[in-house]
Amino acid sequence: MTGEKENDNVADLEKNKIYTGNSEKVRIEPNKQLDSNGNDTTIKLYKRRWFIVLLFSSYSLCNSFQWIQYGIINNIFMKFYGVDSFTIDWMSMIYMLTYIPFIFPVTWVLDKKGLRVIALVATALNCAGTWIKVASVRPDLFAVTMLGQFCCSLAQVFILGMPSKIASVWFGSEEVSTACSIGVFGNQLGIAIGFLVPPILVPNVEDMDELASHIRLMFYITAGVATLLFMLVIFVFQERPVFPPTRAQATARLVPLEQYSYSASILRLLRNKPFILLIITYGLNVGCFYAVGTLLNRMIIDHYPGEELNAGRIGLTIVIAGMVGSLICGIWLDRSKTYKQTTLAVYLMSFIGMLVYSYTLDLGHLWVVFLTAGALGFFMTGYLPLGFEFGVELTYPEGEGTSSGLLNCSAQVFGIIFTISQGKIMDNYGTLSGNIFLCVFLFIGSVMTGFIKPELRRQKANQMARATADGQLSGQQLDYGTTALIKKLDSRSASAQD
Repeated sequence: MTGEKENDNVADLEKNKIYTGNSEKVRIEPNKQLDSNGNDTTIKLYKRRWFIVLLFSSYSLCNSFQWIQYGIINNIFMKFYGVDSFTIDWMSMIYMLTYIPFIFPVTWVLDKKGLRVIALVATALNCAGTWIKVASVRPDLFAVTMLGQFCCSLAQVFILGMPSKIASVWFGSEEVSTACSIGVFGNQLGIAIGFLVPPILVPNVEDMDELASHIRLMFYITAGVATLLFMLVIFVFQERPVFPPTRAQATARLVPLEQYSYSASILRLLRNKPFILLIITYGLNVGCFYAVGTLLNRMIIDHYPGEELNAGRIGLTIVIAGMVGSLICGIWLDRSKTYKQTTLAVYLMSFIGMLVYSYTLDLGHLWVVFLTAGALGFFMTGYLPLGFEFGVELTYPEGEGTSSGLLNCSAQVFGIIFTISQGKIMDNYGTLSGNIFLCVFLFIGSVMTGFIKPELRRQKANQMARATADGQLSGQQLDYGTTALIKKLDSRSASAQD
């Protein structure tokens, strides 16, 4: 039987074994399937998959909440720590900056050590960062709170690219996009709570001791939640199911780990022209979202002074609408498999939504801002799982964590560039000019998305595997096809190096 046996699943496998003298055979249960080479190709879905993705979503939520908890009450933290606005902006941008150098070693660890190790490190770092922040609630300890935020930003590197990996490892071919959307859902919900809760827990009071107590309460609540999630991951998070959920996963398990080269995988991805276009367009879209989220407080306060609480509610509206968009898009993808068409349509609507939001922000009616911000969020935030799943389709059989990592790395780079640039434009030319700056790049991204060739490799692998199961192809042909694909891709990488 190919594939590693997880320690916590040994008991399940032992039930299926019979022993004859010194030899060991595997009893063929009614749902067990062997190909012509004797490889176990059993496909099975486990109820545990929903708990795994929800646990992931929960600790992703806890981490993403902290990305925006400083920026949404930018003016309050400026007063408490005695720093300028740009310095507080870096409390959000550090999430983007940290991701860029660490994503490659982290994806290497993911491919070599698996999901459980990644989950443990992510929750441990996140937990440590929250407790460091608890110790930083003094006006002279800004460096300490920055250290805590750095730990949380490092944890994000182990989180952000995981939804597509968890979806592929645990979920069936008809639900992977929905599962990926649920994984992204946690991140978005955390951002939503990050927009909503800090303005409520930390009001803009003048007494510094009272302000410190409010900040400390927020940090204690976050630390408590992070600690609970860390304990849950230790005791219940599982690496992968005993049997794969899809034919594509079963085929991927047939490739021995020692034949896998991380550097060769990166080279293959960087020579995949449709994926390179997706990297750029994904970065442009998500980078715009990061800039809007980081600078939202400044945008709203500029036109509606004293409305910190409503700034948070507008941010909440953006993300909640995006969560709905993510789930709808995920379900639609599972049913239609129209990856390019859906991605292009959502991208175009993101551009239109940003344009409408930009020209209605200064009308003097907050209800209009809520409406246009919600429409913007539905498409811009709803784009996140689309990019992940489209990337997996374009790059199969490469690791999902690697493709997602490259997409997120692009988003972080553009996020830093857009946040700094838009902030400077807003300072010198006003909020409208800053938003138009983002609209230009969303339009460019829409045009580039139209040129992406939709090579849906994972769908083709599933179709080939189904044909094998129906007797149209032999297991030997399927194994040969998978190995040949890997060798072909490796030869391309080798020729590129020469």
